Amino acid sequence: MLVAGALSEPNADAFPSTYRPFPSRTTVLRNVNIFTGAGPLIRNGSVLLQDGKIAAIGQSVTAPADAVVIDGQGRYVTPGLIDTHSHLGVYPAPGTAAHNDGNEATNPVTAYVWAEHSVWPQDPQFPRVLAGGTTTIQVLPGSANLIGGRGVTLKVVPARSVQEMKFPGAPHGLKMACGENPKRVYASRGPSTRMANVAGYRTAWINAEQYRRRWDRWLEKREGDPPARDLNLETLAEVLRGNILVHNHCYQADEMLVMIDIAREFGYRIRSFHHGVETYKIADVLARDSISASIWSDWGGFKMEALDGIKANVGLTHAAGARTVVHSDDPSYSQRLNQEAAKSLAAGRRAGLTLTEEDAISWITINPAWALGIHEVTGSLEVGKSADLVLWSGHPLSVYSRAERVWIDGALMYDRNDPRQQWRTDFELGYVPTAGGNR
Repeated sequence: MLVAGALSEPNADAFPSTYRPFPSRTTVLRNVNIFTGAGPLIRNGSVLLQDGKIAAIGQSVTAPADAVVIDGQGRYVTPGLIDTHSHLGVYPAPGTAAHNDGNEATNPVTAYVWAEHSVWPQDPQFPRVLAGGTTTIQVLPGSANLIGGRGVTLKVVPARSVQEMKFPGAPHGLKMACGENPKRVYASRGPSTRMANVAGYRTAWINAEQYRRRWDRWLEKREGDPPARDLNLETLAEVLRGNILVHNHCYQADEMLVMIDIAREFGYRIRSFHHGVETYKIADVLARDSISASIWSDWGGFKMEALDGIKANVGLTHAAGARTVVHSDDPSYSQRLNQEAAKSLAAGRRAGLTLTEEDAISWITINPAWALGIHEVTGSLEVGKSADLVLWSGHPLSVYSRAERVWIDGALMYDRNDPRQQWRTDFELGYVPTAGGNR
């Protein structure tokens, strides 16, 4: 896993994570059906949470003497859900101009901005997402720009500062955008055609490559004064070094192929195409190049570049061997990622594809963990990984099921049946009734 704190000296993370796990108790969930995210469903199994980790999992698990034992009564457990594309905190609720902080639409290339510096931890959408079983999100800048800036991966926990939510060791992401959005935003003052978009990307990477070489030469010899720092080029240079992952908003298959060519020209890799309503057309290329597809269950047709969206996109992309992710780009969808995965599963099966429930769970757990570079520590229920998991009231792919309890690093962060275990932000105090306020 790439580690943000291990960047080369002049580019070390100036805003490191200060997250500390909440207090946890040794806990055993028994008599549960377990979607591990890493293999077949374990029926009537058990899972042991200890010291914030998955300590044991299987058909038979011994409960330590001090363990809290929960009888799941045949309900289902999954890993905590992960959303690769969120704007929580940078477009908080209520939606006001004063808090509209997701798009720095002042220059086509704003690699110098970091989404985390716009995140408002008191956004009341955070506890609602947690109540939907989502435990980790990547917050990205918006898609106005060719290069919009750095994203940040957060744990969905109460905090006073964004650093207290920041996922330790998670690499930054770089938000890039294709197509209609930058064309529209800069129509009268910048790139107004797709060919100008491409020229803009290439110019930025040429400058970044020169900057990286200057710094690499100085770091090797350390003679004289170091080169002047440039926040824009610093971020791009870290992409070229492999320390920041590229997350590319792009709808059309032809544009995704162009972006792959640009990445090849400058020697970086695209980690995930976001939205990609046409990934089904190039899923074999994504599989070949190890590029994940962070896509919707059924959005499409709402603008020209989304015209060829189909409901079987997720299933077809998965069936071709590409690592497939169901993402939200929407605060409501992020509360219902399990339903979005279920819709994608149903659409794929209607199209004649052989897809399993385990496949659908992977689209919202281990696959997004890989896209964010955190798959070695979370995203599946395996011994030694973080105890991020959800106990559901029923089958997680049923529209009638809700997250009943949610753990992050082994700490019980949400209990639907206990108002004392339901997070309310300071913004809501005095306005939302204690009982049922986060339902």
